[in-house]
Amino acid sequence: MSTSAFDLNDPATDPFEVAEQAAAVIAERTGATRHDVALVLGSGWRQAGDRIGETLATIDNAEVPGFHAGAVEGHSRTMRSVAIGDTGRRALVYGTRTHFYEGRGVRPVVHAVRTAHAAGCSTVVLTNGCGGLNPAWKPGTTVLISDHINLSAQSPIEGATFVDVTDLYTPRLREIAREVDPTLEEGVYVQFRGPQYETPAEVRMAKILGGDLVGMSTGLEAIAARQVGLDVLGISLVTNLAAGISDKPLSHEEVLEAGQAAADRCADLLAAIVRRLP
Repeated sequence: MSTSAFDLNDPATDPFEVAEQAAAVIAERTGATRHDVALVLGSGWRQAGDRIGETLATIDNAEVPGFHAGAVEGHSRTMRSVAIGDTGRRALVYGTRTHFYEGRGVRPVVHAVRTAHAAGCSTVVLTNGCGGLNPAWKPGTTVLISDHINLSAQSPIEGATFVDVTDLYTPRLREIAREVDPTLEEGVYVQFRGPQYETPAEVRMAKILGGDLVGMSTGLEAIAARQVGLDVLGISLVTNLAAGISDKPLSHEEVLEAGQAAADRCADLLAAIVRRLP
C-alpha cells in the first residue's frame, strides 16, 4: 500500500483517522486484532524488542499510513509485533520515532502513539537516550521520567481541548519499574527542539527550571498519549553528560557508543518491566 496519500499535515486530514487506518494495516500484517503495550525504542534501547519475546511479524514503517523510514543513525526502519513472553499478550515495538527536528511537523511526531491507541494498546513505554545534568549519573545510567518540561514551543493537542497532564508519567507504572529494579533513579526530562545539542547556558537554564535530563523527544509523545487515555512509562538512558557538565565536546557518536555499551542491561530491564505491566 502506498502511503503517499496520507498527508498528516494537510489541514483537511484527520490525524486520528489516519491512526485508525495505520492500525488496520498493522492488524492485517500481524494477524493480531489488537496489541496491548507499545514501545518506542530510542537510542540505546534497540535490543529490548528481542528480549521481550518472540517476534511474530515485522513491518516496514514506510508501508504503514502516516509512517516514515527512520532518519537517525542507530534506529530501525521497522515496527514489530512481539509476543510478551507466554502471557498471550502482544507488544507493538517501534524501532524508531519521528523527531520534531526532522521538520515534518508535530502530527507525524505523535502518530506512532496515536496508532498504538488505535491498535488497542492501553500503555505506551517511551524510551530515549539523553544528556544528564546530575554529575553522579554517569553514561549508562537509566532514569525513570517522573515529569517533563516541554521547551519545543509546540503541542500535539489542537483546538480548545484541555487535557490534565498532572501525573502524566503514570505513578503505578513507575512503581512496577522500581519493583524490577529498586535502584532506578527518577528525574524530570526537558525536551528541546534540536537538532543542535543544548548550549551550556541552556543546560543551566534547564537545571534552574527543575530539569534533570535533556533531549529532543518524548515530551510531545507523552502529551499525545495522555490525550487518548494511554498510561505512560518513560525511561531515559543517560548517554552523555550535558554541555557544561562535562568538559568533553558532545557528539552523536558518543551517544551511539554509550547506547551500545548499555544495550544488554537496558534490554533486560525493559523486558522485565514490560512482562509485569498490566
